[in-house]
Amino acid sequence: MKLHKYWSLGALATMIGTFYTGYKDMKSAHKYFACSSLLCMIMAIYSGHKMISGKSRKKNSSTSEESAE
Repeated sequence: MKLHKYWSLGALATMIGTFYTGYKDMKSAHKYFACSSLLCMIMAIYSGHKMISGKSRKKNSSTSEESAE
């Protein structure tokens, strides 16, 4: 859960940087902020998916063990 929180905060910070550099018309900085924002968003989604799917996998295995008995 910590990784998801940190990637999400990084994505938020880079999004703010992207908007600011776009507003100030700094093209090269805007490109770097946009690429880093995309990377942070992908990693936030991936870490959130791992966090959610890990919990559901434990529930499914415990219910299948009970039905086998």
